[in-house]
Amino acid sequence: MTPETGSTELWKITLGELDEKMGVKIVEESVDRVVATMPVEGNRQSFGLLHGGASLAVGEAVGSWAAVIHASTLGKTAVGVDVSATHHKSTREGLITITATPIHLGGTLTTHEVLITNETGQRICTLRITNLLLDRKA
Repeated sequence: MTPETGSTELWKITLGELDEKMGVKIVEESVDRVVATMPVEGNRQSFGLLHGGASLAVGEAVGSWAAVIHASTLGKTAVGVDVSATHHKSTREGLITITATPIHLGGTLTTHEVLITNETGQRICTLRITNLLLDRKA
C-alpha cells in the first residue's frame, strides 16, 4: 500500500477488505483533500441507523489515507495514533460523503478533520485524526 522505499511518488489509495465490504468509493484524492462515499445500507446497526462504528471506521480510513498521501511527498508513511469523533445526527438511508482536510501537515505528525455528511449536506459526524509519520522500511 505504500510506494517503494526512497520514492516520493504520490501514494494512490487502495481499498482494504473492510472498505470494500462497507461499499466505500473514492471520489477525490490529493494532499489537500480526500473525499469518499459510502452507502448507509449495509452499514446500519440494529435500530436501522448508520452504525457509529461504521462512521468511525470509514472516517479513520479516509483521514489516514490523507495522511499517507502527505507522507508520501516526504518519502515517508503514516500510522494513526489518535482518533476521536462526535456524532451529530443519525441517518437511515442514502449515501454519506466523507471528506478529510488537513489541520496540520508536519514532518512528524499530521492532523486531519474528517466531516461525514448526508445527501443533503447535513453534518452526521466530525472526526479528528492524528497520524505519526515514519520512515518507510526497506
